[in-house]
Amino acid sequence: MEYDQENINQKVAIQGGIGSFHEIAARKYFSRTGIDILPCTTFDEIAKSLQAGTSKFGVMAIENTDAGSILQNYSILKEKPVRVIGEEYLRIEQNLVALPGQSINDLKEVYSHYMAIEQCRAFFADFPQIKLVESVDTALSAREIAENSIYGRGAISSHLAAEIYKLNTVAEGIETNKRNYTRFLILEDNSTPGNTPSDNNKSSLCFSLPHQTGSLSKVLSIIAFYDINLTKIQSMPILGKEWQYFFYIDLIFDNNQRYRQSLNAIFPLVYDLHVLGEYKQGSRSFNAIYIDLIP
Repeated sequence: MEYDQENINQKVAIQGGIGSFHEIAARKYFSRTGIDILPCTTFDEIAKSLQAGTSKFGVMAIENTDAGSILQNYSILKEKPVRVIGEEYLRIEQNLVALPGQSINDLKEVYSHYMAIEQCRAFFADFPQIKLVESVDTALSAREIAENSIYGRGAISSHLAAEIYKLNTVAEGIETNKRNYTRFLILEDNSTPGNTPSDNNKSSLCFSLPHQTGSLSKVLSIIAFYDINLTKIQSMPILGKEWQYFFYIDLIFDNNQRYRQSLNAIFPLVYDLHVLGEYKQGSRSFNAIYIDLIP
């Protein structure tokens, strides 16, 4: 997605280190260049950075085609003062990287984020001598090998991380599912004035419902009546209220007036309705060349 060039040279907070898939998603969304990346250890730190003004935008993974929804991040969207202003879809290709001169037979351990490890377990089934070790991030696992010259250790990471840290790609495309995609949300501080471009056609909402028969089906019927496309629904338990849930939904619409009418119709039927963001639907073209994203 091309981003307004007036917003170049802005700091963007991401979860993970330089060379992570979050950085790739950020550089894709913000036209690859013109941004400074602020690495954060946790997703919660992204929200804190936006609130403190140490970053202008944030990029946060929300769901993966293999692992499903990242539930903790739905809580961040509701509880932290952030607003969704866009999304980016990224094809996730996992690669085994190590110091130059190392082959897979030289490796005793491979480090990576738990999700990356799960996506590649089938590949490592043929190499029982390799111990898989969970770490906080794919790119940071690669960086640790490079900075400490650790022989006998590999990492599962992106091509970008291998290029940045000058590591050798021992094996590429080792993920089991070759249609492995992650959806990232683009965030900003909710206290800043909102922007409502005319091409916005997607929104993210959350709400709770009365504990009554048919309460959810009434909401879904209204969405269908106004020709709104429901593309995602996720439930989260409400702490302290047994068997009651918050529902997070994504909607795609081609008529803004009917979308507004649907919100007005839903409002009396739900509790705590929050519009988490209104934005343009992200492109699902996945042929980005990751190695060319180095600024």
